[in-house]
Amino acid sequence: MRALFLLLVLANVGFFAWSRYVSPPDAAADPGPLTRQIEPEKMKVVMPNEIPPAAPAAAPVPRAPTANAAPASAPAAAPAATPAVLKCMEWGSFTLADTPRAEKALEPLALGPRLAQRRTEETAGWWVFIPPQGTRAAAIRKAAELKALGVDEYFIVQEAGPYRWSVSLGIFRNEDAAQARLAALRTLGVRSAQAAPRELVVPKVWLQVKNVDAPLQARLKDTARTIEGSELRECAQ
Repeated sequence: MRALFLLLVLANVGFFAWSRYVSPPDAAADPGPLTRQIEPEKMKVVMPNEIPPAAPAAAPVPRAPTANAAPASAPAAAPAATPAVLKCMEWGSFTLADTPRAEKALEPLALGPRLAQRRTEETAGWWVFIPPQGTRAAAIRKAAELKALGVDEYFIVQEAGPYRWSVSLGIFRNEDAAQARLAALRTLGVRSAQAAPRELVVPKVWLQVKNVDAPLQARLKDTARTIEGSELRECAQ
């Protein structure tokens, strides 16, 4: 028995020596974790209520459409600009004698084939005139005096009747237009002219301009102001 006891004691001593100095360390155990800490004095225990909230997730990046994906709808196209409304305007009315002067006033507008004439007959109720001069020679002298004053719109009445050898300075549809003409002549120094009623059927001309846009209409208005008593309006239907 004593020998068995000594044998067990020797076996225990030998196992202790082998496990302490000979046996390799356990791979799953960490023999020195405290020696590998980085600045352990800065470690702090954080309570759950001190943990800052997580940052919001980044917005997903849109993916490029695949070949089979439906194409995105294109933005609605802007409405097309409304084309300018083109008009037909007419300027008049002029006697046959006055029409060339009105056509000359339109020459700077270079209207070309857009310019046309519309002939009518109008009943004139008033006229501005210089009374009969007695003879043709006297009427011609009076016409020369008018021209020297800058009056170019006149004609000598030659047909038989009470007004033969008078000098007509304009025929008008109403008294207001006749008085406006008379006042303009007074500013030029014409003193012998007068306005009076006179019923006449007179051939007249309206100058028509087609395809008139807003800028051209403005220029036509300026031109119409150069002839006293004329009217600019849309063409009669």
